Amino acid sequence: MNGLSVQVGVSGTSFAFDQAYSYSVPDNLADKAVPGSRVIVPFGRSDRRRVGIIVGVCTDTENVEGLKAVSSVVDNTPIIGDEQLKLLLWLRDTVFCTYYEAFRTLIPPGLGVSFTQKYRLSPKKPKKGELSDKAMGLYLSASETDDGGELAVMISEDGKSASELIEKGFLEEIDLAKQRVRDDTVSMVRLTDHYSEKNIKLTPKQKAAAEILEREGCASVRELCYMCGCTSQVVKNMVKSGAAELFDYEVLKAPETIERDSVDDIVLNGSQQAAFDGISQMISEKKAAAALLFGVTGSGKTPVFAKLIDHTLRMGRNVIMLIPEISLTPQTLNRFRRLFGETVAVLHSGLSLSMRSNEYKRVKSGQCRIVVGTRSAVFAPLDNIGLIIMDEEGERTYKSESSPRYHAKDAAAQRCLYHNALLLTASATPSIESYYSAEKGRTKLFVMPDRYSPDPSVKAAMPRAEIIDMTGSGRVLSEELVSGINDNLSRGEQSILLLNRRGYHTFITCSECREPLACPNCSIPLTYHKVNNRLICHYCGYSQDYTDKCPKCGSTKLKLSGMGTQRLEDELAEFFPGARILRMDADTTYSRYAYDKRFTAFGNGEYDIMVGTQMIAKGLDFPNVTLVGVLNADKSLYSGDFRSYERTFSLITQVVGRSGRGNSRGRALIQTFAPDHYVINLAAQQNYTAFYEQEIAMRRALIYPPFCDICAVGFSGEDDKKTGAAADIFAEKIAEGIKNIPEKMPVRVLGPSKCVFEKINGKFRYRIIIKCRNNSQFRSFISGVRTETARLPEFRGISVYLDMNGDISL
Repeated sequence: MNGLSVQVGVSGTSFAFDQAYSYSVPDNLADKAVPGSRVIVPFGRSDRRRVGIIVGVCTDTENVEGLKAVSSVVDNTPIIGDEQLKLLLWLRDTVFCTYYEAFRTLIPPGLGVSFTQKYRLSPKKPKKGELSDKAMGLYLSASETDDGGELAVMISEDGKSASELIEKGFLEEIDLAKQRVRDDTVSMVRLTDHYSEKNIKLTPKQKAAAEILEREGCASVRELCYMCGCTSQVVKNMVKSGAAELFDYEVLKAPETIERDSVDDIVLNGSQQAAFDGISQMISEKKAAAALLFGVTGSGKTPVFAKLIDHTLRMGRNVIMLIPEISLTPQTLNRFRRLFGETVAVLHSGLSLSMRSNEYKRVKSGQCRIVVGTRSAVFAPLDNIGLIIMDEEGERTYKSESSPRYHAKDAAAQRCLYHNALLLTASATPSIESYYSAEKGRTKLFVMPDRYSPDPSVKAAMPRAEIIDMTGSGRVLSEELVSGINDNLSRGEQSILLLNRRGYHTFITCSECREPLACPNCSIPLTYHKVNNRLICHYCGYSQDYTDKCPKCGSTKLKLSGMGTQRLEDELAEFFPGARILRMDADTTYSRYAYDKRFTAFGNGEYDIMVGTQMIAKGLDFPNVTLVGVLNADKSLYSGDFRSYERTFSLITQVVGRSGRGNSRGRALIQTFAPDHYVINLAAQQNYTAFYEQEIAMRRALIYPPFCDICAVGFSGEDDKKTGAAADIFAEKIAEGIKNIPEKMPVRVLGPSKCVFEKINGKFRYRIIIKCRNNSQFRSFISGVRTETARLPEFRGISVYLDMNGDISL
């Protein structure tokens, strides 16, 4: 033994028991067992094999004795480098996750591994009396078979004898790791010839699926399940009966951009040039710094980004460009590929496993110098970074809602510190925290107050915004909005309508017993989807056939209310029978290239009206759109989160800004039941600074970010009382712990209380809200409470998570 040992973050460990476990390294693995490499190690009392990541190495020979040994090394070379290893440790220390959860965040899912354990007899043969009778019997039986599967069965049936053979060196364990990358295909289904030739009996759901396949010819399994309201098992049973067959359809990659544009052809106006000069100077200084580019909607931030990227590349440094939504990726990617060619890579969750792995490898190999993508792209293995851009930096999508619960801005700041790079955040509606930081001088502020016009002789104007009071109207579309759309149709101009709820009806109530039709797994009403005549829960995915009877009292007097994008689409078709309508929501964007195809079609004038949820509100540029309508604008004002006003203002401001980006001045109509609310009015005026002054005053008075940090402690379990009791115990431990801290630690604890949606996916939910300061002292304290309580019997079956500055509206 060489005396080498490694510290390993092991997969599958809970937060309370997660640590860097020490393992000795056999001589034959010493060269490969380095930090950043994956290993297979025995873990726990049963020594069950698990995958782990090496996070440290120790050469202290005195501490090797008694350590379990690394079984094998998965990677020939480290899968993550020095900087990514530092990011892994940073994630683990700051966002309350395990080592391996942090590691999995750094690499695409396709590069993950699964492994199987196989056995083979060693060349060494036992001598008489060297083995027990049972072990010798197993050895002799194993010697007579060449079938690996049969050998595995023998070993599983007599584990004690197998352990004896392994311990004495007559049986060898072999761990085979396999990377999880699948072909870039979609699983499709179609009817077989036998279906029409033979009288195959089908269940009602199978018949519904067959009718769709007869009409459409074929469909993806996912689409067919959605349309029929069934699971994939229904399709599998149809295949078994011979009625249908599966086949793989190769998804073609997006066509490469042929035409190239030159960055030198981009002409900046005065405010754009001033912003470029100041920001490029900061990049040239090669110091870790941060800047905020605050420009009104349509002010032309993208041309400035392009010039800054070109400036950074000319310095020999590389760039990451982050965008908040997958829907924005196609337009952004196409713009930059026209300017910078194949040196641009794209990373986001909408890509297939093989495509994400391929792009990741292109970046890691140095073939790409620009990475465009959503939140996870911040961890791209790009070297020598000079600039990280976060467009629409205030968007909530930059914050992960599952472990590790990191914010892309914090990760970007860490990378800029490592590379001495500039973090440039940009938005027409920056987060309150970001603007406060700029106001205090911690971040350099650059302002672009005017809209950009391609023609310097023409001054582009902001859209005219009108607030429509819908109180007592009983209408879906106001007269003003109907008239405006008609005018646009007659002029050949396009319109965008925002309604941030998908489905048809969003609420169904029994008129007799007053009970809503709710999800059996969640404390949330079911949404009616007319396309497949199903009631669907948008939180856990539960669905059922629509029924006209109340499940509680049997009454047929059901009242359907509320409006989603599907109903709005139907209403528009009735009002404007000749109009071409495009609906953009989660139900119409299943396929990987749906965003690109649909937005491209709209940009090419193939549709007159686009209806959608928040995915259409930001970052899109359609010059022929001259009218924007916002429906139920005040809905998000009352979400129960201190950020609800900020999010409402941002959503309305941004979607209004989609209008009038060409040569014609735009118009925006905001339908609301709260026409006098200051948030609605300031959003209509596009007056961010006035809104900021109101919001920062409120947060200062109530002590909310940026004047503190918010740590949410969440609890979920199948038993309501047990979950609530666990939350109470946790709160008591916090109170006890604070009393015993010698140094004063500013903490205010609210709760525990039930969450807004108290039951999700069959589990009851409680939470504690802590106003605190996000520093190492507090993180160490709250992590200690979580670790201590995890060992208590009252917490068995209770899931606990910690989330710093996350969403507290659910």
